[in-house]
Amino acid sequence: MLPTQTAADTPVATNAGEPALPLELLELELSLDGFAGDAETFTEAVRSAADQVGGDFLFELPASGLAEDCLRIAALRVPKGDAGSLEVVFALLDAEGAAIRVESPDDSTKDLKRFADAFIDVLERI
Repeated sequence: MLPTQTAADTPVATNAGEPALPLELLELELSLDGFAGDAETFTEAVRSAADQVGGDFLFELPASGLAEDCLRIAALRVPKGDAGSLEVVFALLDAEGAAIRVESPDDSTKDLKRFADAFIDVLERI
């Protein structure tokens, strides 16, 4: 007899070559879906989306080569899992200034992640 796969065992569908997003990031990305602004309204949209998921907007800056194909990067702290712990994620405005994607820190953004962690540490000490 072959085992059956339950809905809980089924991975979230993704586009070819793109990893599945954790639920917290998916919720954040969905709140940013349909962004119809530009570089000027990016910060406002990301700040609002962070509020909607119970997270914190940390800072925003020009991408300046920190990430591929994007103009601006915003660092956010969002809830992760049922325990309520918070994790740093990045919202990136694409090179055309028309769409926002959400990413977890990786090797290319590890220095920016360290900066975000230091920023959080300073804020918590104040």
